[in-house]
Amino acid sequence: MLDPQVEALLQQMREAGQPPFEHMSVPQARQAAAVFADLQGPGPEVASVQHRFIPGPTADLPARIYTPQGEGPFPAILYYHGSGWVILNIEICDATMRALANDTGCVVVALNYQKAPEHKFPVPFNDAWAGLCWLVDHASEIDVDPARIAVGGDSAGANLAAAVAIKSRDQGGPALAYQLLVYPAVERDVDKPSAVENAEGYLLQRESMRWFWGHYLDGATDEPDWRAFPLQAASLADLPPALVVTAEFDPLRDDGRLYAERLRAEGVKVTYSNYDGMIHGFYWMQAVLDGARELHAEIAREVRAALHTSSS
Repeated sequence: MLDPQVEALLQQMREAGQPPFEHMSVPQARQAAAVFADLQGPGPEVASVQHRFIPGPTADLPARIYTPQGEGPFPAILYYHGSGWVILNIEICDATMRALANDTGCVVVALNYQKAPEHKFPVPFNDAWAGLCWLVDHASEIDVDPARIAVGGDSAGANLAAAVAIKSRDQGGPALAYQLLVYPAVERDVDKPSAVENAEGYLLQRESMRWFWGHYLDGATDEPDWRAFPLQAASLADLPPALVVTAEFDPLRDDGRLYAERLRAEGVKVTYSNYDGMIHGFYWMQAVLDGARELHAEIAREVRAALHTSSS
C-alpha cells in the first residue's frame, strides 16, 4: 500500500503539472529537480563546510566537505548523489549531507561528478574514482582516518559507489570500510518485475530509466561493463560490508534486492532494508515523509556501527 504521505506528495506534483522526466528536455529536468531542495527542508549547522575542487581526469570537480562536531580523526563517507547521472548537484543535496555528517559522526565529502549527456560513461565513474583517491591522499588534511572510509550514494550515485568499491578491491585499494547503497541502479534491465509493476505514477518511471540510461550510455559503450552495471561483475566477493536500501514502489526495487542477495551469497556482510509504501528518491524528502526520516536514522545507526567501533 502506498504510504499516505507519499500519495499526497504525488498528488501535489500531478496538480502542479509536473511531467515525468522522460517528457522533459535535460535543462527542464535539471530545473525541475530543484524541488528536492525544498523536500529536504533546512539543513542543520555542522562544525565546518569546506568548498573545494578535486582534480579529476578531465576537470576539477566541485566538492563540499562537511565536518561534524567532535574530535578527529573522523571516519568519512564519500557520497555520490543520485541524479540518473544527469540532473542533481551538491547544492540541491546540501541539507541532507549536513544531517548525514552530524548523525553519523563522519566527515562527508559530497562530490559533484560531471553529468551526462555532456559527459557520458565512463566520465562520471572516472570522476567518482578520482574523488576516492583524492580523499585517501588528503585524509590527514581534512582530519579523516584513512582506514575508516565508506563510499555511498543513492540511485545513480549508488551505482557509482558500488562500481568504485569493485575497482578498489580489484586494484588492491584504496581500502574501503563500508558501502552505502540506497535504491541502487545496478544494470540496465528495465524488464524486471519491479520495473513493470511500478512502471508509471511513482515519480521515477520505467521510461524515465530508459531516458537516464540513454543519456548516460548511448554512444559511449557497446559492451556490458561492470563499471556501468555492477550486478554484472564477475565476482562480488571480498567487497566491503554494505547497507542496501530499496523502496516498495520503485522500478529499481529488484536491482537493489538482487544486488544485496548476490553480495550476501558471495560472502559479503549485508543489511538489506526495503521500505514499504515508499518511492524512488524518498531519501531526499525528509521534510515531508516519515519514511525518509526513518531511513536517515537507519543509515546513521548502521554507519556508526560500521565505522566507529574501530576508532581508537
